[in-house]
Amino acid sequence: VCRSNKSPWVCLTCSSVHCGRYVNGHAKKHYEDAQIPITNHKKTEKQEKVQHTVCMDCSSYSTYCYRCDDFVVNDTKLGLVQKVREHLQNLENSAFTSDRHRKRKLLENSSLNSKLLKVNGSTTALCATGLRNLGNTCFMNAILQSLSNIQQFCCYFKELPAVELRNGKTAGRRTYHTRSQGDNNVSLVEEFRKTLCALWQGSQTAFSPESLFYVVWKIMPNFRGYQQQDAHEFMRYLLDHLHLELQGGFNGVSRSVISQENSSLSASNKCCINGASTVVTAIFGGILQNEVNCLICGTESRKFDPFLDLSLDIPSQFRNKRTKNQENGPMCTLRDCLRSFTDLEELDETELYMCHKCKKKQKSTKKFWIQKLPKVLCLHLKRFHWTAYLRNKVDTYVEFPLRGLDMKCYLLEPENSGPESCLYDLVAVVVHHGSGVGSGHYTAYAAHEGRWFHFNDSTVTLTDEETVVKAKAYILFYVERQAKSGSDKL
Repeated sequence: VCRSNKSPWVCLTCSSVHCGRYVNGHAKKHYEDAQIPITNHKKTEKQEKVQHTVCMDCSSYSTYCYRCDDFVVNDTKLGLVQKVREHLQNLENSAFTSDRHRKRKLLENSSLNSKLLKVNGSTTALCATGLRNLGNTCFMNAILQSLSNIQQFCCYFKELPAVELRNGKTAGRRTYHTRSQGDNNVSLVEEFRKTLCALWQGSQTAFSPESLFYVVWKIMPNFRGYQQQDAHEFMRYLLDHLHLELQGGFNGVSRSVISQENSSLSASNKCCINGASTVVTAIFGGILQNEVNCLICGTESRKFDPFLDLSLDIPSQFRNKRTKNQENGPMCTLRDCLRSFTDLEELDETELYMCHKCKKKQKSTKKFWIQKLPKVLCLHLKRFHWTAYLRNKVDTYVEFPLRGLDMKCYLLEPENSGPESCLYDLVAVVVHHGSGVGSGHYTAYAAHEGRWFHFNDSTVTLTDEETVVKAKAYILFYVERQAKSGSDKL
C-alpha cells in the first residue's frame, strides 16, 4: 500500500504482504479490515480462519498475533510456521546470490554505488551492518554496535560453539529463535553470539536483533515494552547477565572450558564479580580501592571494589557550558571528570561513616584509587541527574582524547605499572541526542580496522575523527594500548 520496502510482514492466512508495526502499520490495518463482526450466529471454524490474526516478519522470521498483541512462540502440530521460515530463508538466499552477482557486475563496470568506498586508492565494499530499530530500541543497538567493535571481547563470543537446539532434519541449519524451544531454554549468550556474528559479515545492510530482544525481555524485566531506556543501564544488565550465564556453563560450553579461555585472556586477572572470572571480567573488570578516613579520630578504612565501568560526574562548574566553542570559562575535559571522581572529598550529612573506633557515625573523607586497570576501560559520564521531581540532562560538551588517555596518575601503585600499560585508545562512543532520559535517541561511533563509523540503527556511515571528537559523549570505551617500540609512543 505505501510502497515501503522496510520490515515486510506477511499474513499467514492469505500471504498478502504489508509493512509492519514499526513502519506505517498496514499489516495491522489488514488484520483490522479482515475482522468479522460478531453476530448472534455461532462462530464457525471457517470464520476463525479468515480473521488474519497471525503474520510473520519477513526479515527476522518472528511470528506475531494481533489478537494476542504479542509474539507467538509455539508452532502448529505439523510445524507449518517453521516451513514458512525455511521457505523465506530459501528466497532470501537466492535473492542474496543474485544480488552478489549484480554487485560483482557493478564492480567490473566501475559503476560504484554509495555502499562502496575508496580506501588507499582501491575500491572496497562497506561491510558494516546496521541494527533494525524494533521500537525505541536504539539504546540497545548503540551498545551492541560498540561491543561488536571491541575485538577481543567480540571474538570470544563469535568463536563459541553454536547451541544445537534442533535435532533431526533441521540439525545444523540456521536456528531462528532460541525461544521456539520453550521459555526455559533461552540463552542470552547464544543470541548475543548470533547477533555479533551477523555484524561485519557484509551479507546484509541491516540485521534485526528481535530474537535477542525477546531474551532480554525474558531475563531482564526492566526492559520489557517499547519505551526508551537508558543505554548505560542496559549495558550493565547485559554484561552482568552474560557474566552469570557464562559462569553456569551455558551455550554448551562447560565451566572448565570457559576458565581455560579466560586464563589465556588474562593469566593475572584477579577481578571476579559474583564468583568465578569470565570473559566479561577479564576484559572489562578492574578494581577500585575505596579509602575512608574518620575526621574525628583519624581511623582509616580501606576496601577493594571490583568494577566493570566507572561512572563520572561532570563537575558542577562546567554544567552550563553546552558547546565546544562557547567562551564562558575553561572547557570541561575527561581529565576534569576523572579528577573529580578520584579527588579527596568530604562526605555530606546524609553519608556519615560508621567509625568502628568511635562506635558511631562520624564525618569523614573519601577517596578512590584504581588498584587494577581493565583491558577495556568503560567510562560513563553522568549526564542525567535528579532535581526535585525531574530528571534533567547535563548537556555539557566534554573534551576527550582519541589516543593516549593516560591513567597512571589515578593508580594506587603507579610504580608497578609498565611504560604503556596505562595508555588507552578510544574504540567506541555512545551518544544520547535529546533532552531527557526517557526520550531522545542513541547512536554510536566506533573504530573498525582503522576507520570510524557512525551507527544510527539501520544506517551505517563512514565518518572521520573530527566528527567523533565533537560528539557529546555519554559512554566512552577505551582499549588498553599494546606495548610497541619507543618510536611509536605519543
